[in-house]
Amino acid sequence: MILKIANLALLVLFPVAWFAPLLYAGLLPLFGLSEISIISGLQSLWKSDVVLALLVSFFAIFAPVMKSVGTALIQFRLASPRLLPALHIMGKLAMADVFLIALYIVVVKGVGLGRVETGWGLYLFSALVLGQIAITFLFERQRKAAKAS
Repeated sequence: MILKIANLALLVLFPVAWFAPLLYAGLLPLFGLSEISIISGLQSLWKSDVVLALLVSFFAIFAPVMKSVGTALIQFRLASPRLLPALHIMGKLAMADVFLIALYIVVVKGVGLGRVETGWGLYLFSALVLGQIAITFLFERQRKAAKAS
């Protein structure tokens, strides 16, 4: 029951993470920092690069939600457990977004022109994606143990 509640909590917490500040960025140390969230980043991307905006939208929004919804459907016996391999792929795609954000931070800091500070939303989003992976892993273990007995 705890895994079901934890998985459903992800569906509430993911939207919070989308609007939370992932990082604060500024051009030079003299200027103030702008708050960047997943949603504000997507808004900027839609104006400049639609293909990249679609990819980031899929990785940051649709993949994690689809994985949580799919897991919930299996947990409540509304979908077949054969859906689990596809859910693993969804989890890996969501983690790719966290990797890209970390890569951007390293690149900007390496160039030395800008100033970037991580926000609490990056930690929240990362924790949610990792929590989602853990929930799926524990759910599968639980299923296998129940099947074996």
